[in-house]
Amino acid sequence: MSDTTSGSFSQLVGDDVTDDHRLDPGDIAIGVIIGRTAEFFHFFVFAIASVIVFPRLVFPFVDPLTATLYSFAVFALAYVARPFGSWMFMAVDRRFGKGTKLTTALFLLGTSTVAVAFLPTYEQAGMYSVWLLVILRIGQGVGLGGSWDGLASLLAMNAPKEQDGWWAMVPQIGAPFGLALASGLFAFFHGFLPEAEFYAWGWQFPFFVAFAVNVVALFCRLRIVATPEYVHQFERRELQAAGVRDTVRRFPRFIMVGTFAPLASFAMFHMVTVYPLSWVELFTEENVTHFLIIESIGAVIGTLAIVVSGLLADRYGRRTLLAATAGGMIVFSALAPSLLGMGETGEIIYMGLGFALLGLAFGQSSGAVASNFPTRYRYTGSAIVSDLAWMFGAGAAPFVALFLSAQFGLVAGGLYLFSGAVCTLLALRYNQLLVQR
Repeated sequence: MSDTTSGSFSQLVGDDVTDDHRLDPGDIAIGVIIGRTAEFFHFFVFAIASVIVFPRLVFPFVDPLTATLYSFAVFALAYVARPFGSWMFMAVDRRFGKGTKLTTALFLLGTSTVAVAFLPTYEQAGMYSVWLLVILRIGQGVGLGGSWDGLASLLAMNAPKEQDGWWAMVPQIGAPFGLALASGLFAFFHGFLPEAEFYAWGWQFPFFVAFAVNVVALFCRLRIVATPEYVHQFERRELQAAGVRDTVRRFPRFIMVGTFAPLASFAMFHMVTVYPLSWVELFTEENVTHFLIIESIGAVIGTLAIVVSGLLADRYGRRTLLAATAGGMIVFSALAPSLLGMGETGEIIYMGLGFALLGLAFGQSSGAVASNFPTRYRYTGSAIVSDLAWMFGAGAAPFVALFLSAQFGLVAGGLYLFSGAVCTLLALRYNQLLVQR
């Protein structure tokens, strides 16, 4: 939208109308949580299938460990594709508006996920099965990149300043909700169906559910995007999609810090979800269904920890909390992975501690440095740093952790998390120096 249009709008309504056009943070929060739950459900359905379905149906021509590593390599492609999705759909946003952008992006995300249910097996289609899985995973990443709606930024701008930490954690609640839903569905079908029937058709149902979840999320988010208040803030350039190249050119340091500050929590994300599930499936006699139930319980712990993070951040500061949790993850990376080799009790302790740490860190990771960006660039800047942080922090985590654990033992699997925690501490320190300048 042109500066002339924005200026005319401001003159028409008056410069003091901003308070009259503020959205209720509670209304925004509902849309944010439902939207994030849908996004994470898509990814966790694929993640769980990457461990218990794709190695057997798509990569049966290699041993189980190699098949799972191949599956994790495909899993990582969405994180590589996500920045390209953001760049492409930002252009759609500027030309056609956020409604068109969201509808198209979520259609691509939902279609790519549901289409996995119709994926032919390797026995039916040979290598075409592998390439189709690759294409659909890339489609998920592009669609997720385009689904950035700015509601988290909108929530931050409309929330009381003295409760920044509390409202910053709200969007993050969608992650454990999505995990609990995906884990619960797979636990149900994997636990109650005979093995042959599960691999014949049962595994497909969680992917079908993704369509319904996607529709609900789309309508919920469009309901907010179409409000006059949202349009008003958009027209005043508070939520405008600035050019990606322009944003990168103007704020390279903020983008670098924003990418690495949440790295510990994003690395931890898959260290307590996808990676331990793969270890249990490949190297233990534990029941996978039982472990999926443990993951669902862990998601509850993670949700509670996310809520607590909001209270702690408002009391002690967001950067202090992130630094403390990064230090805790360094200890966790050295000691906790060995718990996976100690049977069910060790697994429960590993998951409980892991999800508690994850929730405390992840709850504040999105707001760590977003305020560095000027308001005009916050919408695009937040999308860029989110995409890059997920790519570097989470994309390769399951592959690297499993490979290291298989080659050098469980403790070695914690090296990826250790490196992420160190990057977070360094990025937070650098960000503090930037702010002091």
